[in-house]
Amino acid sequence: MLESFQNAFRIPELRKRILFTLALLAVYRIGGQIPTPGIDHDVLASFFSRMGGTIFGLYNLFVGGAFERATIFALGVMPYISASIVLQLLGSMVPFLQKLQKEGQEGQKKINQYTRYGTVGLAVVQAWGISIWLESIADELGRSAVIDPGFSFQALTILTMTTGTVFLMWLGEQIQERGIGNGISLIIFVGIIAQFPIAIQQEVEAVMNGLRPALVELVLVVIWVLIIASIVLITQGQRRIVVQYPRRVVGRKVYGGQSTHLPLKVNAAGVMPIIFAQSIMFAPGTLSTFWPESTAMQTMSEWFQPGAAMYDVFYGLLIVFFTYFYTAIIFNPVDVADNMKRVGGFVPGIRPGKRTADYLDRILTRITLPGAIFLAFIAVVPFLIIRSMNVSISASSFFGGTSLLIVVGVALDTLQQIESHLVMRHYEGFMRRGKVRGRA
Repeated sequence: MLESFQNAFRIPELRKRILFTLALLAVYRIGGQIPTPGIDHDVLASFFSRMGGTIFGLYNLFVGGAFERATIFALGVMPYISASIVLQLLGSMVPFLQKLQKEGQEGQKKINQYTRYGTVGLAVVQAWGISIWLESIADELGRSAVIDPGFSFQALTILTMTTGTVFLMWLGEQIQERGIGNGISLIIFVGIIAQFPIAIQQEVEAVMNGLRPALVELVLVVIWVLIIASIVLITQGQRRIVVQYPRRVVGRKVYGGQSTHLPLKVNAAGVMPIIFAQSIMFAPGTLSTFWPESTAMQTMSEWFQPGAAMYDVFYGLLIVFFTYFYTAIIFNPVDVADNMKRVGGFVPGIRPGKRTADYLDRILTRITLPGAIFLAFIAVVPFLIIRSMNVSISASSFFGGTSLLIVVGVALDTLQQIESHLVMRHYEGFMRRGKVRGRA
């Protein structure tokens, strides 16, 4: 592993890409410390200490703590993610977007342009909502989180936070073009990893102060390693469908005739089902903060408090549902079967066309079930660990859930891109076995 990293810095182009990526990520972390003007941060910190089980706590996790500090990057890249998801969902229903998706690179440029417009619009609306919401926050002493509320504060907050989101979107695109890895994903990755030293510090203090035996802490480390290994296994797991292409004679040349495979991933939906389900499950707790006098809202909030039995059951069921829902959106068996038939490809033993589409749909439905159950288990694990081993919330988020899935997924994707550069230049990659070693 160490030798592979050394090889990565021996290649001038790859070294330049890695250093460029690290420099832009450092800019992101510096900007995440610059506060929005007009905020009393003591009052805001007191409020967020009570918001760990709401949508605000989830949002704050994705932006690396910038939301609870109300910095210029408080919105992070979440408006961009939201706009991308909306366009992806509309792409399966709106004929105009379906046509753009089939136009290749030019169509993708148009979709990216619409995504940028949507990002700006969502950022303006969200920043305006946050400015009004900040004005409503007060601590136990009656101090407001906003020093001078009013139109000027709202306008300044909208301008500051929207500009911050657009700048982060630009940083992500620059990393994508001139750096290494997926820029937007790396920004979220760094934001989550930034909370990791705090979690380690809390665990060390718990052992040093005698709050947790060292043996229990060792068991937690073993569980953490096993969970990461299982996430890597499911993320990389796939069912390979053999596809045969016939020979074609064009002039004196013979084309085709080879056998390849169509990879169907066990977890094709990635982390999106957990994000969708978590947003819904956090709704009762979030709404209860706006209507604190309502007995019904407070009772519902207690039922759906993270870690409660009803929360775990409904959370798991929603994840299974959204896994199938999102997989059906991103993978269309009918389109895949039609494309295979158009170029003469077929699955051995299965007739092209509708039979192939039904076969792919049946296989995908079967392999998605264990992936969905695994996602539900990983999402619930942090709450089980909190209840059974008295682990802090910040530390337990690295034992499963959205944060760990994002961290592992982005790390794997980035390492694979670095490895492709190494293998292309005849260096040993990060994978010590399999096809990469055979090429060396």
